[in-house]
Amino acid sequence: MAIKLRLTRMGSKKRPFYRIVAINSETRRDGRPLDFCGYYNPMVEPVEVKIDKEKVEKWLERGAEPSDTVKSLLKANS
Repeated sequence: MAIKLRLTRMGSKKRPFYRIVAINSETRRDGRPLDFCGYYNPMVEPVEVKIDKEKVEKWLERGAEPSDTVKSLLKANS
């Protein structure tokens, strides 16, 4: 069971925001996550990103692989 840190889409039609979640890699995009690690809202100016660094570090230590988008968000907020 490989764990990924990736985005899950929330919000309404044409007004998306995303949660950063730890999830099994075989689970569908909006499936039940193992843990919520933050959120990303691209619809406001400036873009709003909140990341719980403790949770992210915990999952990275356990071997979770961040997606490309989550990796860039982590790099931008470090």
